[in-house]
Amino acid sequence: MQKLNNIMYSKDLKKAYPLPGGDVFWALKGIDVEIPESKLTILKGRSGSGKTTLMNMLGALDEATQGQVVLDGQDICSLSEENRTLLRRSTMGFVFQSVALIPMMTARENVEYALRLSGWKGDRAARTERCLELVGLSKRAAHMPAELSGGEQQRVAIARAIAHMPKIVFADEPTGELDTNTALQVVKIFRKLCSEDGVTILMTTHDKGFMDIGDKVYEMEDGEIVGGS
Repeated sequence: MQKLNNIMYSKDLKKAYPLPGGDVFWALKGIDVEIPESKLTILKGRSGSGKTTLMNMLGALDEATQGQVVLDGQDICSLSEENRTLLRRSTMGFVFQSVALIPMMTARENVEYALRLSGWKGDRAARTERCLELVGLSKRAAHMPAELSGGEQQRVAIARAIAHMPKIVFADEPTGELDTNTALQVVKIFRKLCSEDGVTILMTTHDKGFMDIGDKVYEMEDGEIVGGS
């Protein structure tokens, strides 16, 4: 079996939320995961299983109660909020179930705006066109979000997420609001980005149909890893 190079891992990662009366709810109960570089890793689980909480910890969107999250040798849990913000902006990309495109901007402008935010120093126009080409939307670049289908909007969101060449892209239920056909197209784009452009992607889903598509799969239940491949 081919040995995978891990770009990120977590060790004994825990997240607790306070409850009335002094009790706590453990949303994560000591998670160890490894995210291989340039591969598609899937976190599968029902709503409430902890997969989004885990992604928020890995993506430096929330603070862990205990444990480590290491990205390229750096424990991001030890960073200040300001440095975590800088890390997200420069090193990570995000795709959410709600695409959250800026409605007054075209597809092209939405992607280019992400490059501006990240401080991209290269040719923004050329990189924007490349990203839209990667997701198959070169001919729709001048369209506003309202003129695009749900699947096309999600593809613009993917182009925006990869524009600044992040080390890792986090995709939280990116196919949750799409029909099966369109959802499959989105996941195929993820596979292509991994294999052809070397993008590392971590995706959450509750859809059992995507279990065989990931290079690595973790199944979550009640804040714990209960299976995987």
